[in-house]
Amino acid sequence: MLYGIIAVVISYLLGSVAFSIVIAKYVKGIDIRKHGSGNAGATNTLRVLGTGPAIAVISLDIAKGIAAVWIGHGLSGDNEWIPVLCGLASIVGHNWPIWFHFKGGKGIATTIGVLATLAFLPALYAGIIAILSIVFTRYVSLGSLLFVALTPIFIGSFFYTPQLLTISIIICIFAFVRHRSNIVKLMKGTENKLGAKKGK
Repeated sequence: MLYGIIAVVISYLLGSVAFSIVIAKYVKGIDIRKHGSGNAGATNTLRVLGTGPAIAVISLDIAKGIAAVWIGHGLSGDNEWIPVLCGLASIVGHNWPIWFHFKGGKGIATTIGVLATLAFLPALYAGIIAILSIVFTRYVSLGSLLFVALTPIFIGSFFYTPQLLTISIIICIFAFVRHRSNIVKLMKGTENKLGAKKGK
């Protein structure tokens, strides 16, 4: 039990490393949360800093989600809940990072890393649909929401375990809460499209 708690804490601290903030500070000396959409994530990094930094951010954010799950596997013993809780902790850390005054991003890239590690095929199926939606609509937020909404459906339909279904539903709720302003903009038709520039 103690090792499980340690694993969850480590995963939260790892998730709290907001790479968009770190890279923006290093590359341009700015706080990414004060530019573009104000979100500390890969999409806003793309708008503000360009393709290279954005690729670095999304890759590192996915990697920390993967790492958190494997930390859970390494310290869980036989407890099947620890890896999924570690994955959730890394997403919580990304959204509310202790290192950056609890103001982080929306956690989608880290969520991809977590869900792809815990439930690869459901995440893959959901990811394909999400990517296609982004290609045809250029709304990253819509693709992100489709990904988190469809993954629990695929898990529940074909790859059910109580741990996976529970954590995927919680992650879905987190994502919808974090994207509530995007949902309003999508409904109004004012959401920013991928490739469109947004002012400071």
